[in-house]
Amino acid sequence: MQKEQNNTGLVWFRNNLRVNDNMVLNEAIKQQNHIIAVYCFDPRSFEIGDFGFKKTEKFRAKFLIETVEDLKKNLKSLNIELLVHHEKPELIIPELIKKHGVSAMYLQKEWTAEEQHVLNKVKSAVSKNVEYYEFFDQFLYHPEDIAMSFNQIPQVFTNFRKKVEKYSKVRSSVGIESQKPNTNISNSTQIPTLKDLGFKDFKTHANTAFPFKGGETSAIQRLNNYFFETKKLGFYKKTRNGLVGTDFSSKFSPWLANGSISARTIYWQVKKFEKEHYKNQSTYWLIFELIWRDYFKYISLKHGNTIFKIGGILNKEYEWKTNQALIKQWIEGETRSTFVNANMVELKKTGWMSNRGSKTWRHFSLKIYY
Repeated sequence: MQKEQNNTGLVWFRNNLRVNDNMVLNEAIKQQNHIIAVYCFDPRSFEIGDFGFKKTEKFRAKFLIETVEDLKKNLKSLNIELLVHHEKPELIIPELIKKHGVSAMYLQKEWTAEEQHVLNKVKSAVSKNVEYYEFFDQFLYHPEDIAMSFNQIPQVFTNFRKKVEKYSKVRSSVGIESQKPNTNISNSTQIPTLKDLGFKDFKTHANTAFPFKGGETSAIQRLNNYFFETKKLGFYKKTRNGLVGTDFSSKFSPWLANGSISARTIYWQVKKFEKEHYKNQSTYWLIFELIWRDYFKYISLKHGNTIFKIGGILNKEYEWKTNQALIKQWIEGETRSTFVNANMVELKKTGWMSNRGSKTWRHFSLKIYY
């Protein structure tokens, strides 16, 4: 049934901060005549938590600001306004829904405790007449296409990989069309600065292995450079464990984490590379790593909030130590291992650490240090 002409849909951006291949945005555009969008810099993400540190520190905060700036620009090109607030979503979104006569809200489906808690707070403050449309849009293999229920997800990655590679297909990327201009929307909101979020401004370290900006535009530029301009994709499997270097690995992780680029987009661009140039172990291995990413998400869907509990998904009992002096040495890069120290100092000064460095310090801290 065709929607009434005055119907307005609200797209709540969370960890899907892109325009291209965005199922949430696409469905809103198809179903509604007018679209507004919102992103909230939730203050809780920038406050010191129960464990004594912030969830988001300065490097990630700067990357996020750049991402939202880019998203706002890209949405504007589609005649969609992005309203940006430095406030808790449950305080802002109900006001927007009431002010703009929103009949439906569109968002990426999340399932872990904190995201669900915030969504429930929003729903409890909103009219019961508002409809909610939630979409899984963070996967390579969509949950509807994996030929098994969440409870049937294998506990071993290799078993999962073999099943999805054999029985599942990656969906095509979603195209996005522009909206008619909505002259009823006045957008005076401002994207917060680092200072607004509680940080001092800083310059990118000259030796960082991640000299890239946040946002979909930068993500696509990186993909084009890594795949088609330098063809470094063709050597990925051989170089991916390198340490300090821009092109040892794809560096897609930060953009994937906040949804600036989709796993599907990367997959289909790998396939394009294979068609135009060549196919080898390295081109496959980048897809292999995307499947690993899917696997961890599916494990969290299977086990729910157990993944955050001290016993883990296997419900094991561990002897935990809390020597604060050792923890501080580890954080500051002052342990007895110079290799671990170098990686921790890199993280502290640049916000980035290689995959190999991350594996090493995890093993050191859990198996050796204590």
